[in-house]
Amino acid sequence: MLIDLANTVGDYLHDVFVTQIDGWVILGFVAQFMFTMRFVVQWLASERAGRSVIPFAFWTFSLGGGTLLLVYAVYRRDPVFIAGQALSTFIYIRNLQFALRERRQNRAAAG
Repeated sequence: MLIDLANTVGDYLHDVFVTQIDGWVILGFVAQFMFTMRFVVQWLASERAGRSVIPFAFWTFSLGGGTLLLVYAVYRRDPVFIAGQALSTFIYIRNLQFALRERRQNRAAAG
């Protein structure tokens, strides 16, 4: 029974991670990597500052990863994923606008 379970799990993992691999799955993995990197960037920036901060790169990775995940979700025809990523992408764009405006204001004040 344990051997059958191991074979079933092995067959499942092979199907999911080997058989189904195509360009769209690779795009999904690239998108997920970018999306994950935003948390790494935010965590490192917060550790350096000793407080919670959200750097510009966080929103850049959010927009890049979120947009690619939206494209992937549209291709996969997943309505829940599409709705979530479409809203999130709008929020990332808006936060990038705020961050860019703040950068311009800081440059103007310094110069």
